[in-house]
Amino acid sequence: MNRLENLDEFKKILADYHVSDASKKTLRSTKLVLLVAPSSIGRNTLIRELQKTGEYHFIVSDTTRKPRVNDGILEKNGREYWFRSEEEMLNELKAGLFLEAAIIHNQQVSGISIRELEQARVEGKTAITDIEVVGVHNIMGAKPDAIALFVLPPSFEEWQRRIRDRGEMSPHEYRRRMESAAKELKAAVSEPYYKFVINDNLAEAVEHIHQIVQNGVIDADEQSTARLLAEQLYDKTKAIISN
Repeated sequence: MNRLENLDEFKKILADYHVSDASKKTLRSTKLVLLVAPSSIGRNTLIRELQKTGEYHFIVSDTTRKPRVNDGILEKNGREYWFRSEEEMLNELKAGLFLEAAIIHNQQVSGISIRELEQARVEGKTAITDIEVVGVHNIMGAKPDAIALFVLPPSFEEWQRRIRDRGEMSPHEYRRRMESAAKELKAAVSEPYYKFVINDNLAEAVEHIHQIVQNGVIDADEQSTARLLAEQLYDKTKAIISN
């Protein structure tokens, strides 16, 4: 189990965290895409396809936790995460060198280093990451021009099929995922900064994202239809966790 030796100090820093002036310059000069989606929508697949275009830099987050084994493969530094010491992250947080960071379960601190956005800027690419709604909220405060995209399934039934196709899961795990999805969908329909993308056909969804990000192409009617879908998904998800 991971354990934070400096939990109180991390809490103190993050309670009043500010990005440094130097970091703000990097933020202003780097295009940033935040991809949000409930479980089993295909968010990671979309990011991989966007990376194949050569125009996107995937942000690898920093974390204080130790590498772990997933499906028999040990996590690699710089692939799943940048694995950092508490002292390193504390010093960089004090210097305002993170876009955002959070304490997770009082066991680890994870966040997005400005270093990753600087790398995207040097490469001449758009920075992109998958993130939770709380992280999006924090980032929009520091970088209001970030592009927040919420990915939806084409229907509730298709979404549930995709969840089932991932393999067996306990009723407890299914309920946990639905509870998380309800929070995410509620944020999606409540916050004005989200743009919606429906992941029905992978190639079309990738092109839709690309057009929004690179060319600012946003169809008002499509967004209205997608927002209605998000509201319907929220209602049905909420009904499940209410039973």
